[in-house]
Amino acid sequence: MAAKKLSAKARAAARKQRDKWKNKRWFTIRAPRHPWNFKRIGETIGETDEHIMGRVYEMTQQEFSGDFTKMHVLLRFRVTDVVGQDALTTFVGHAHQSDHTRRQIRRYRGKVDDVVDVVTTDGFLVRLKPLMITERRCQTSVKQAMRAKSSEIIRAVAAKSNYSKLQESMLGGDLETEIRNAVKAIYPCKNVVIRKSQLLQTGVITEKGPTLDEIHAEEARQEAELKAKKAAALSEADEDSEDDGPAEGDLLAAAEAMESISEKEEVVEEASEEPAAEPAAEESGETEASLMKLKKDELVEKAKAAGVATSGTKADIVARLLE
Repeated sequence: MAAKKLSAKARAAARKQRDKWKNKRWFTIRAPRHPWNFKRIGETIGETDEHIMGRVYEMTQQEFSGDFTKMHVLLRFRVTDVVGQDALTTFVGHAHQSDHTRRQIRRYRGKVDDVVDVVTTDGFLVRLKPLMITERRCQTSVKQAMRAKSSEIIRAVAAKSNYSKLQESMLGGDLETEIRNAVKAIYPCKNVVIRKSQLLQTGVITEKGPTLDEIHAEEARQEAELKAKKAAALSEADEDSEDDGPAEGDLLAAAEAMESISEKEEVVEEASEEPAAEPAAEESGETEASLMKLKKDELVEKAKAAGVATSGTKADIVARLLE
């Protein structure tokens, strides 16, 4: 009896349990305000704002910018603020996929990597990891000179750039190009990349770029324009289909009439050709098909008897006999 009471209580408690999925809602993940203008990059689900704070969202640079040459680069964004249904993020670093990095390293090539910590003008502490692949194996002293030169270039660029500008030069390839041009005087390189970056400490966040309300208004305007274009296209398609209805019927009727005319012409041609063919067959007594069945020797004898030339193929002799 006690067991039955406990099971009844357990069932009642189970019925009272709320469905957690009903309380969850979708949040739109947006890139930082500067320089990406709150670009919509994904969605996540959570029960409250606190549940999604600190989440890290990863995506490839190909998905972010549409550049297919950057499909091996992973971008990482951390949610730092929630405004309504929008989860605002901060760019916390990028990394090249390990399999792509391994494919760059071949036998008889040299690998030169380094770790450089820089501070931007707005106080962001960033760790960069450059990677240089040389054409051939090189000495340790050469590698040390290349590391020193690359770190010098990276610190010089970071010293005159804020965090947003450093992101653009790092992901756009300008920083890699500058390093390549600087180290090629030391030793020829096959490839130069910033294979990884990591945000160690945040600094002063700039307020440049459009506000979130302006972004919402622009997105609503674009959606309205898209809906209007779709509605216009559908209405034009409906009008074209209505206009094409009678025309299609006329075309079908014209096609049927042309078919009937062509059939009549074929009958007339057959009737006109049959009387002309019968006298020829009666005069010759032999047709081309029957002559082609004969052997060449027999055709030669027929040609001699008829007084025509016997040279050439069977078809030539038959053509002369039928003339």
